[in-house]
Amino acid sequence: MQALRIAATGMDAQQRRVEVISNNIANMNTTAFSARRAEFADLHYQQLRAPGAITSASGQIAPSGVEIGLGVRAASVAVNFQQGSLEQTGGDLDIAIEGEGFFEVTLASGEPAFTRDGSFKRTAEGLVVTNDGLPLAGDITVPIDARRVTINANGEVFAFFDGDPNGTQIGEVELASFANEKGLEAIGGNLFRATAASGEAVRGVPGEEGRGLLRQGYLEESSVDVVQQIAELIEAQRGYELNSKVITAADQMLAATSQIR
Repeated sequence: MQALRIAATGMDAQQRRVEVISNNIANMNTTAFSARRAEFADLHYQQLRAPGAITSASGQIAPSGVEIGLGVRAASVAVNFQQGSLEQTGGDLDIAIEGEGFFEVTLASGEPAFTRDGSFKRTAEGLVVTNDGLPLAGDITVPIDARRVTINANGEVFAFFDGDPNGTQIGEVELASFANEKGLEAIGGNLFRATAASGEAVRGVPGEEGRGLLRQGYLEESSVDVVQQIAELIEAQRGYELNSKVITAADQMLAATSQIR
């Protein structure tokens, strides 16, 4: 009887689904967090009779086969990069991406990483960094005596000083795009790393070649739909319970066969 093993794979799948949902709900207030979705695929099939098999000496062909599925497996956890709503903060170094694209930052190892979290800060030396101290690509440094900073929609960064009403450009924020952004590897801290599945980063000016525009003084909120997540959580819980009932029923059936006299 395969039902015990099949139901066990179903319980494991629903457990994985609940883990993904719990991570989404935990990050419902994380800046620019992209909701994940667990995706599944059926396992191999036991062929008791193949479709189109000859069923008699006269050459009759079976119109359908007898295939017993052996359960389910986790196929992937897909990231939905749907843009979250924008919240106005008024911060000079709070930047939201209105559209597609990622900011590029530099890890401590020197490798590039990518994020949609635009809540940047500046160090004592004026270097623009993430909340974890990772520098924004381009090493943009705000002079200590700058009175304010503006970043336009195309990523040009201007610093304003006393007696300088027009401002001075001190850098440019570029955005990175990917052929398959769902192939990016999440490494925590709102960061992603490029992989062979995502393809290499294509860097360029915001607003060009499909990249989004920048909005200074705004941050992108999490894209998690809490109502949808709660509904999926209830559905996963019911699925887990149903699979557990299948195990109970299969166990009772096996017990009945052992009691036959």
